[in-house]
Amino acid sequence: MEFRGVYTALVTPFNTDGTLDEKTYEKLVERQIESGIAGIVPCGTTGESPTLSLDEHEHVIDVAVELAKGKCTVIAGAGSNCTAEATRLSIHAQEAGADAILSVNPYYNKPSQLGLYRHFKAIADAVDIPVVLYNIAGRTGVNLETDTLLKLQQDCSNVIAVKEASGNIQQMRDVIQRTGNGFSVLSGDDGMALDLIKAGGHGVISVASNLIPDKMSRIVTLALEGRMDDASALNDELSTLYEILFIETNPIPVKTAMSMMGLCEEVFRLPLCELSSDDNRARLTSVLKSLSLL
Repeated sequence: MEFRGVYTALVTPFNTDGTLDEKTYEKLVERQIESGIAGIVPCGTTGESPTLSLDEHEHVIDVAVELAKGKCTVIAGAGSNCTAEATRLSIHAQEAGADAILSVNPYYNKPSQLGLYRHFKAIADAVDIPVVLYNIAGRTGVNLETDTLLKLQQDCSNVIAVKEASGNIQQMRDVIQRTGNGFSVLSGDDGMALDLIKAGGHGVISVASNLIPDKMSRIVTLALEGRMDDASALNDELSTLYEILFIETNPIPVKTAMSMMGLCEEVFRLPLCELSSDDNRARLTSVLKSLSLL
């Protein structure tokens, strides 16, 4: 299985009382499918997975698979800093019918590279579906070194992709060159997606596509077709959006933007909360208006 194109890291909508807003979630999934997106990624960081109970997490995956199966790829977020919990979530995702799982570096624990290897191998050995590793040192405190990634690729036949959000383009190039054909490298940052594709990468797991799935798909499709000038021109128009969506911790800005667009309620679960300043809200509003999203 090859991962290629744009995969939306979906937000998880909540009602004003803090409960899961399943009706809105279904609409968000359907909107992504109608846009022609390559796939969706429920229960990732953008989906506030750390604040979901296990039952909620599994239910969100069930709903996503039910709506999207056969229409777009479902890469189920199944990460945890507890290997046993991550394994349980991964097995459930497989049983639910997900096409693949996304497994993030264990956060806070700061394991060694040997610990990372054993963590991901235990998860990969527990399922048969593809495993997409998620390397994001900035939020987990540990970097998945390329040597460790290569050992996992060698020892686990279903470890066939990585979401690279290290922010280090040289590391991304190294991963692409050393993993070779048959291994997909996806950007974890919208703003670095084109640079990754230029280096031989395959697409992006996107935050911005929660807002503009059609435009993100167009940009990445052009880039993968080798029409880099056209892709860059469209991408440059969205540079302010990429930046503003990380003016505060993800997914606060993107969920706020979605609320402004009438797509979901502006409700977070603590410790996440609304934008911390009126200035940031005004800046976000200005960018959305400049792109005719409001």
